Amino acid sequence: MPRPIPVLAACALLFATAWAHAGTPVARVRVAFDKAGETAVQAEGLADVAAGRALTADAPARIASISKLVTTIGVLRLVEAGQLDLDADVSVLLGAPLRNPAFPDVPITLRMLLSHTSSLTDAAGYWNVPLGEDIRSITGQPQAWDAAHAPGTFFRYTNLNFPLVAQLMERATGERFDRLMRRLVLFPLRLDACFNWSGCSDAALASAVVLYDADGQPQKDDLHGQRPACPVIAARDGSCDLARWQPGTNGTLFSPQGGLRISARDLARIGRMLLNDGTLDGVRLLSPASVALLAAPVWRFEGDNGVIGEEDEPNRGGFFCAYGLATQQLAQGNGTTCRDDLFGDGRRRMGHSGNAYGLLSGLWIDRTAGTGVAYFATGVANDSSGTHSNFSATEEQGAAGW
Repeated sequence: MPRPIPVLAACALLFATAWAHAGTPVARVRVAFDKAGETAVQAEGLADVAAGRALTADAPARIASISKLVTTIGVLRLVEAGQLDLDADVSVLLGAPLRNPAFPDVPITLRMLLSHTSSLTDAAGYWNVPLGEDIRSITGQPQAWDAAHAPGTFFRYTNLNFPLVAQLMERATGERFDRLMRRLVLFPLRLDACFNWSGCSDAALASAVVLYDADGQPQKDDLHGQRPACPVIAARDGSCDLARWQPGTNGTLFSPQGGLRISARDLARIGRMLLNDGTLDGVRLLSPASVALLAAPVWRFEGDNGVIGEEDEPNRGGFFCAYGLATQQLAQGNGTTCRDDLFGDGRRRMGHSGNAYGLLSGLWIDRTAGTGVAYFATGVANDSSGTHSNFSATEEQGAAGW
């Protein structure tokens, strides 16, 4: 028989479900900051409904696609060290051809992968490669490729790009992606953050944010204080022996496209590092030139040169108007078909949004003003319900405060 739910937890569950149905997040947090530190912190709701645990700015959540920006910070550190080249043919380092079958003579570069102009799609999958297997089980399928557009000519937001980025990082260093990101980014910035819970502290695990869908039902990280038995997709026989890992064959394992667990407070630290041209608390992580690369669009919407929505989210889209190296560039749309002015003030910002499993998130900085904001909300619909953009009302509230 199922274990009975304590009365208080049952009441909390009913409350959270009613809250979600009413369009209010189960929980949300917002940290505003400038170059010197935090300027405002807001948090409300429950990180774990069953436990009745309140959300705080220090509680880590699966932050979704902001993970791509953090992964790219690690990439740029390797570029600065001469271990990766943004414009080299990635097939050489991968040790196997990576080519669009419709354009076999066009090389694919790391810059294309980071900017979603590689001509890859998510139609064949992007996350579901078990331990011990090769990502070519996906990239070898015809539907993984856009046969109508050559690499470098068309923007299509594609999660599959980032497992391949992770593989390039592993090939360049011989290090497993989760450990490499700790060394390159998370530890130097003193962040208690991790990919797929690999390397986070017990304290972070104990404060993990459960992700709820818009109906208030748990979808991810309902951990009950226990570390996941396997941080990756287990092998087909159910085993989870990470000694089977081989560098640069299966970059899906630690979810570089969306699997970062991090708090809003630690996201703000990343934003402050970017505002300070690559330094934080006396530690230089990136050169000013690398930060400038992140701030520069690689692609701009010109009417027919890209897909401006998220193809797996039919109720959400029309805000990819300019994109750099894993950075969305805001307030560059045409105001009609492409509406990306999330803050509603016409100011250009850079950063990244995230959505998955009922969570919506954002990390945005205004380099000119020297300000930024990090936020996330759980138990919300992934839609384009905003008033002055094609982002959601939840995200517009996260940008402006509530």
